[in-house]
Amino acid sequence: MIIKAVKFRKDGFYSQPFAFGGEEGMEKFDLSVRYRGSLQNYVIDTGKDVILVDTGLPAGTPEEVPSEKALAYTGKDICSYIEALAAIGYKPEQVTKILLTHKHADHSGELRSFPNAEIFVNAEELSAAELKDIKNITPVTFDDGAYYNFPESKKITDGVYYIKAKGHTLGNSIVIAESDGLFYMLHGDITYVDEALYENKLSVVYEDAAAARLTLDRVREFIRNHKTVYCGTHTPQGYENLEAKRVMDLDNPVPTVLADIDFSAQKASGKYVCSICGYVYDPAEHDGVAFEDLPDDWKCPRCKQPKSKFNPA
Repeated sequence: MIIKAVKFRKDGFYSQPFAFGGEEGMEKFDLSVRYRGSLQNYVIDTGKDVILVDTGLPAGTPEEVPSEKALAYTGKDICSYIEALAAIGYKPEQVTKILLTHKHADHSGELRSFPNAEIFVNAEELSAAELKDIKNITPVTFDDGAYYNFPESKKITDGVYYIKAKGHTLGNSIVIAESDGLFYMLHGDITYVDEALYENKLSVVYEDAAAARLTLDRVREFIRNHKTVYCGTHTPQGYENLEAKRVMDLDNPVPTVLADIDFSAQKASGKYVCSICGYVYDPAEHDGVAFEDLPDDWKCPRCKQPKSKFNPA
């Protein structure tokens, strides 16, 4: 089994209030503490199947412009998702299966580029706008029983398991691949940064807070009892852990390296991008209404997050 990261954005950040403030409140944490951010998804090559775990941002999604007040910033483009996939040696037609961790566009954005793959999606996500009109979806009801301490799972193939992990979204899932005595946990947004895993903190982004807490508790319990390589989507720690085959030790965190961001060299276009789901607010498509003039209680049409989660593009 070969597992590789598909890297398509770099040099982003997630602030401590964003990454840690889901239960205690953002005001308890320091906005000036910014953990390194990136965007990558993963490929599992079993020799028989080429399996994608998520499919990146939609091609053409504009970059955000970071500010010192921003809660999160997804980073600078390296290339498109499809170009990133090609960079590690794979073409869309080689992909046989896709396991979607959840509906948000930074995870589902290029599903339409794989019409011949079987797309596994938690059945609770099927009504999502991001999945509209995609024909090659197999709804998953997790009917294969427990996977260790996770109560509901689906075996995809030998050594690859799709696991119900509700919280971040109501249909959130994780993927675990077993190889050479290690458990590779490929997840979407259980945490945005590894520091939150070590500190046992929820991010501020969830659809069900109680379920998100239960899922994080299960993840930490699993890691304590299994040699787990923890591979996230939003931090370079994800691919660093993968490439080093680093087994997580919750009692001995990897030293933090904070983000180093130049806030002075950015120009805004008037568009704004949701740092959670990638929705682009373009005034030209909203009768010329500037983002700044939207009501304070306006929310993202796609993921229902508030204006504070948007960055200028």
